[in-house]
Amino acid sequence: MKAPSVSFEFFPPKDLQGSFRLWDTVQTLAPLEPRFVSVTYGAGGTTRDLTRDAVATLHGSSGLNVAAHLTCVNATREETMAIADSFAEAGVREIVALRGDPPKGAGGFTPTEGGFANSVELVEALADTGKFTIRVGAYPEKHPEATDTAADVAWLKRKLDTGAVEAITQFFFEPETFFRFRDACEKAGIDKPIVPGIIPIENWAGVRKFAKACGTHVPAWLDDAFDKAKRDGREDLLATALCTEMCSELIEGGADALHFYTLNRPELTRDVCHALGVTPRVTLENVA
Repeated sequence: MKAPSVSFEFFPPKDLQGSFRLWDTVQTLAPLEPRFVSVTYGAGGTTRDLTRDAVATLHGSSGLNVAAHLTCVNATREETMAIADSFAEAGVREIVALRGDPPKGAGGFTPTEGGFANSVELVEALADTGKFTIRVGAYPEKHPEATDTAADVAWLKRKLDTGAVEAITQFFFEPETFFRFRDACEKAGIDKPIVPGIIPIENWAGVRKFAKACGTHVPAWLDDAFDKAKRDGREDLLATALCTEMCSELIEGGADALHFYTLNRPELTRDVCHALGVTPRVTLENVA
């Protein structure tokens, strides 16, 4: 099995301890030579300035190809494009363009007056600048606000046709979920890469809650498996085995790239990557 190319998602630190944690995460995963790493926006654009600072710092100090998340939430078009320009001025040319989650308690997404109404408009504006490589999100299971999966596929096609080069999926728990979605995309005429989004399960209760909010189906067997593993004190072992097995099946099914949602906890992601054959390159200089 050929080792896949990988990319990693981080979130920006909110305090000094978070800064150390982010840097430790970067130091742990950078030797795996990811295609790129991305830095998220919080819900409602709450970490906009933190994201901008983290992106600039990582770009300037890590040697990694850094992608900034950019959303449509709580900003006018001018404000959003000014942030994009600040990324470009810092040398960051990769953007993950998303509509973004509404602020907590908002009940749903409402465009800001004078702002982008949706992710297609954002992708179009970014593409018109000619400054960025643009990636977008994709939902392998029905988006909570979509009528059905076909609508999700049609919307993804619009984003890719507008100027995005690649899509990264929301996480899922069974490889068949990704394969069904990929087949539907191919049938709809989508020919750009769709990269599986992977979430290593560091904490099952937390990931399960996250999945519910995202509309991700949680198989009953996973609840049973983690209940038993918790009693036996083998949660980490189970998480590593399950994630490695799913990634292996994805690779065997034709996925040549994987995107890991690290949650700034790098050890499990690193261990899974190593099991898949993604390891630091050994050179004579390293050995000497």
